[in-house]
Amino acid sequence: MAISKEEIKRVKGQGFLLNRGTERFSARVITENGVLSAAQLQNLSEAAQQFGNGNVTFTTRLTVEIPGIAHDQIQAFQDYIAREGMETGGTGAKVRPVVSCKGTTCVFGLHDTQALAKQIHERMYKGYREVSFPHKFKIAVGGCPNNCVKPDLNDLGIVGQRVPKPNLEKCRGCARCVVEAGCPMKAAKVENGKLTIDESKCSNCGRCTEKCPFGTMEGSETLYKVYVGGRWGKQTRMGSPLSKLFTRSEVLDVVEKVALFYRSQGIPGERFGSTVDRIGLSKVEEAVLSDELLARKEEILKAPVGGVSR
Repeated sequence: MAISKEEIKRVKGQGFLLNRGTERFSARVITENGVLSAAQLQNLSEAAQQFGNGNVTFTTRLTVEIPGIAHDQIQAFQDYIAREGMETGGTGAKVRPVVSCKGTTCVFGLHDTQALAKQIHERMYKGYREVSFPHKFKIAVGGCPNNCVKPDLNDLGIVGQRVPKPNLEKCRGCARCVVEAGCPMKAAKVENGKLTIDESKCSNCGRCTEKCPFGTMEGSETLYKVYVGGRWGKQTRMGSPLSKLFTRSEVLDVVEKVALFYRSQGIPGERFGSTVDRIGLSKVEEAVLSDELLARKEEILKAPVGGVSR
């Protein structure tokens, strides 16, 4: 092969992956939150015809790949897609592109997933693009407990929650309660003439809100459940949920604190789930629920990976 291993590694860091058995590359184009405009899609289609093999493929993490790009066309390809504000990347032991479900428009969506994913993209993918981690660090944003985007199988997963706040004074103890009948988790039940919600069963899916014709379920609060240490692949691990739910502003800080914890405590080559198992979820949560990690951000980012004193 005319292209050296060093050069293949260098361009991989820019988001260009060698096509097996060839000297051509696939360009991985970042979508920020899984959304592209019509103009961006047209630009990618033109780029695929001009620089690639005419195909546009999609990854499981909602990035776009254009295969068949010659090594000497890499810069020209980057310049072409930059016309529509797009760039390549998304590889290496770094924060990976954020994945979002369609909760923004989905009938079951409990919050604007794409807007939150874009905020995290700006803060973590863009803000930490030059920061190395012990291993890849994947983030997923889910709109509801249906978990279509599988947040709990990512290093950090966020799931929207609609926490019911029933007004029992309005409950009339109907013989056939529409809230009880419509609860998919069977957490709602009328007992002794009043509606009760079994919090141990309730998934905060929001299906019960505004269902009661008498206004019993008009109140609710949108919060966020956070999972840490999930992983899918040769070795799997379900993400561990943190013990509290977070507000929108809190969850953005939590994402960064988890990343800082992983960078400071993770061993090079170790996925975050293994870090959680080695150190213990209680210690991870203790660190994440305090503000110490953000206060030490500069120190953590200047130190080698896993190099901050424990």
